[in-house]
Amino acid sequence: MKLDKVKDRLDVTVSDLSGSLFDDVNLSGTHVHNANLSGWSLNDVNLSGLRVNNANVSGARISNANLAGAAISDCRLDGFTINGIAVSELLAAHAAASSAKGTT
Repeated sequence: MKLDKVKDRLDVTVSDLSGSLFDDVNLSGTHVHNANLSGWSLNDVNLSGLRVNNANVSGARISNANLAGAAISDCRLDGFTINGIAVSELLAAHAAASSAKGTT
């Protein structure tokens, strides 16, 4: 199926859209639930306000991205790196510095 210059709302359930191509589309306000997005590639996209909850993003690669104001909480961080530095090491160094200052 090909849609070109269409403005509509889709309600898609129990469907296989694997291999689909979305180019120059507005998906703002779209909700994705219980979906397999493994292997997705996002390039030149606006994800401001993105909320990711209860998701497996292992092996994800983020580069050349604006992460200003981004927050990560209550997540498994094994092997997670920022600019090649293990986040576990950064957190340990922060904890040690805070402990030395008498703060937490």
